[in-house]
Amino acid sequence: MSVVSDNPTKLDRLGIWISGLCAVHCLALPVLIPLVPLVASSFFAQVWFERTILSISLMIGAVALLSGAVRYHGRYYPVVLLGTGGAIYWFKDIFGEAYEPLTIAIGAMLIVAGHWFNMKLIRAWAPRGHRRSLSAVSSDLSAPTLSGSD
Repeated sequence: MSVVSDNPTKLDRLGIWISGLCAVHCLALPVLIPLVPLVASSFFAQVWFERTILSISLMIGAVALLSGAVRYHGRYYPVVLLGTGGAIYWFKDIFGEAYEPLTIAIGAMLIVAGHWFNMKLIRAWAPRGHRRSLSAVSSDLSAPTLSGSD
């Protein structure tokens, strides 16, 4: 078995750390720019660098959250939180520079919340040995129900 199969929340933890480091980078950079002119001209301050780190974080998050939903709990709202947080984070300057720290914090919190909910849902299912079968997944996808159990 792979390391991820043995510990299904490992990717969630990695996603939380990457999202947190990305948020710290984005929030600390305005403080560091006046103090260290060298940092301002380096690749750390470039938009492509920020978006590359965010893209890596979102890819890891998508794998972690989708595998958790498909293999364990069947809930997709953590993926929605990840996508919403990623979109807010990606377009962090849409409200102007004054609100950029707020949009970064909101986006990062939504990404972390998606991972956190996924970990909680996996822990609720995994100890009981529950893994969703492929037939259950395909029936969930083909015939949605309106029952109140979800």
